[in-house]
Amino acid sequence: MTRTHLVAGLALIASLAACATPETRVRNGLMSAGLSKPIASCMADRMVDRLSYDQIDKISRLDKLRKRDPGDISINEFVKRTKALQDPEILGVVTSSGLVCAVK
Repeated sequence: MTRTHLVAGLALIASLAACATPETRVRNGLMSAGLSKPIASCMADRMVDRLSYDQIDKISRLDKLRKRDPGDISINEFVKRTKALQDPEILGVVTSSGLVCAVK
C-alpha cells in the first residue's frame, strides 16, 4: 500500500466518523453504559435536544457507567448514577426521558 493510499484511507475513515450524528454518539454511549438499544435510542433522541454538549460529556465520563453490555443496567440504576453529577437539569432530562422511553 502506498503512502497516498494510506492517507486517502485515513481521510475516508475520518470523514465517516465525522458523519456520526450527536444522537448516534449518545445512543452508543448509553448502550456502552448498559442500557438496552431500544431504550438508549429513545433516550438519545430526547437528550440531544435538551442537554448541552458539556452536559452529555459529563454523563459519558461517569466511571461506573462504562463498558457494560447493553441491557445490563436498568433505567433506575442509570438515573441513580447520574445523580452523582449534581446537575438538576441532567437529572431531570435523564429521569423524564427514562420514564417516557420505558413505557414505549
